Amino acid sequence: MTHLTPEVLAYGEAMIEFNQAEKGKPQYLQGFGGDTSNFAIAAARQGVRTGFVSAVGDDQFGRLLLDLWTSEGVDTSMVRVDANAPTGVYFVSHGPNGHEFDYLRKGSAASRYATRDLPLDALAAARVLHLSGISVAIGEAACDAAFAAIDHARANGVQVSFDTNLRLKLWPLARARAVMTEVLRVTDICLPSWDDVAVLTGLDDRDAIVDRLLSLGSRVVALKLGKEGSYVATPHERRLVPGRVVAAVDATGAGDCFGGAFIARIVAGDDPFAAAQYANASAALSTLGYGAVAPIPRRDEVERMLAAKDGV
Repeated sequence: MTHLTPEVLAYGEAMIEFNQAEKGKPQYLQGFGGDTSNFAIAAARQGVRTGFVSAVGDDQFGRLLLDLWTSEGVDTSMVRVDANAPTGVYFVSHGPNGHEFDYLRKGSAASRYATRDLPLDALAAARVLHLSGISVAIGEAACDAAFAAIDHARANGVQVSFDTNLRLKLWPLARARAVMTEVLRVTDICLPSWDDVAVLTGLDDRDAIVDRLLSLGSRVVALKLGKEGSYVATPHERRLVPGRVVAAVDATGAGDCFGGAFIARIVAGDDPFAAAQYANASAALSTLGYGAVAPIPRRDEVERMLAAKDGV
């Protein structure tokens, strides 16, 4: 783990995943989940100094997450270990309607993360602070801490990136809209997915959606469109950045991978359109394997794809 100050900080909840190995059978494979954790690992694999801001329980699951981040080069010095709350877990089952998710996260260590726990010096020294809709949905204390982190980051010239990531199991739509609108007012780089932001805004036109997000305050919007690629907009220009065609097997975490790669390239100095081209390739590569973490590509893999012919 590097001792240099992280350039990118991600704030949110990571969880332990138990994925049913075979439909109808009681065997589960242990993995990792959490959108901002996936984002942090994706950014780190692109060569950016990355840190995670959160809490885990003083339990085996928390230690597994700390080991994961350490092995990925993600700074864990800002992860609080809470002796009085568990690490969140969730189960993925395979029913008649496809994947079914059951969460055991209420009262988790991350949901109890408080403003007093924030690493103010690291926040002030970062280049980008990243959060998601889940970061502000998991609990009142965690939501308050998210806004305090944003305020401190912005006061120190740090850019804020935000992935809408709407999870209606965590809160009602009216509250999600109200809270996320306030986050979007203090967001510099917005990384929404089509399904989430269409529900949040009630709009079904990509230009209307990016107009809305830019009007709230974002300077860059990279609207994720799955296989189609991403629609990238600034106040002065907007264009579709085409996706890469691959034989995808599992899109789990592809949006998080896109976000981590996009912000990594922004930190490296790319303009938003070049960053999106890189992030599209990274996200496409992440769909070639199973799970959210293992298939996230490293920089050399992404660069090889970019060097190949378009669409390969």
